[in-house]
Amino acid sequence: MDAVRVALLREALAGTEWLRDTRRFAGTLRGSVGAHGGGLLLVGTAGYEPWHLAAHLDDEAAWSGLTELSPTLVRHRPPPGAPAHLSVGLGRLEAAGRGETLLVVAEGSTGEGLLERVHDARRGGATVLALDGTPDGGPAAGAHTDLCSLAHEALAVPDSAGLDLDTVQHLVSAAAGENGPMPGARGRRFRDRLSRLVDQLSAPPHRW
Repeated sequence: MDAVRVALLREALAGTEWLRDTRRFAGTLRGSVGAHGGGLLLVGTAGYEPWHLAAHLDDEAAWSGLTELSPTLVRHRPPPGAPAHLSVGLGRLEAAGRGETLLVVAEGSTGEGLLERVHDARRGGATVLALDGTPDGGPAAGAHTDLCSLAHEALAVPDSAGLDLDTVQHLVSAAAGENGPMPGARGRRFRDRLSRLVDQLSAPPHRW
């Protein structure tokens, strides 16, 4: 989803709680990686890897100048021979510590193994954030409640929200690159973003 589509989506959502909530969550994300400088770990579930969020955060890191927004994608089952940046397994969460930020994106079942590793990361001192595609009741809802309770900050996207988890991720990543501009920099940063968008559209395929 490009900058124009994000702008149209925001216009459609004007006056709803989603713009406020996604900007608040994005502000927490940006503040955590900016203050601690320890890097951002991004992990999904066994059945859902947040590829698009990883790519968009990587772009926002370049556009905003906050390189700490560029994530390390942590995967449940990295295939043999994958490039180094796509070969980081769940063991990385056990080593997460103070100064690092862990962003968990959960759609479907989180699984006990993931929850245990998120708990290890928090106990080691990492800041845990969760984007949670929450089922509306049923047995699967309990695991999502556990994930939100582990997180320092969570944004739930219930089935009844009228928005899907992918759309909310676009809103969060775009806001993370925009929150907290330097005084007087808004016009310059907007022009920079347009210029970089043109460069992106003419560039080779993304590394993700």
